[in-house]
Amino acid sequence: MPCPPELTELINAHIKQFGLAPDGRLFRGERNDQELPKGTINKIWRLARAAVFPPEVLASPLAETPYDLRHAAVSTWLNAGVPAANVAEWAGHSVEVLLKIYAKCLDGGIDLLRARVDRALAEQEEATSADGGLGQAVANLS
Repeated sequence: MPCPPELTELINAHIKQFGLAPDGRLFRGERNDQELPKGTINKIWRLARAAVFPPEVLASPLAETPYDLRHAAVSTWLNAGVPAANVAEWAGHSVEVLLKIYAKCLDGGIDLLRARVDRALAEQEEATSADGGLGQAVANLS
């Protein structure tokens, strides 16, 4: 899955300092290698939000939960034009589930989509014209 270079650098530094849990997880509990308790994750998340967001953003629902980041990433990938099959694989979803959950998040960009279709049709027309057009294609069949 794509990862910004700055985040990759932070993750690599974390792994170098703390290693990974035996099952490959990046973060683990202090006293054991079990999954972090959700209460701990949420407490740290609230502290992190308070540390980086100005008061007006902190009062908003922006990135209210860690899951919001996943939702934002998937929505961003889809709106960037990454094919749904790739996004589903990166997110660990089926394409059906992905589109059911995220279809409402797509910024249709209808003008851009129509321009893509127009461009594809024009390219197809040019290819047909270069080969003598539809009439020539039909004549070649007989």
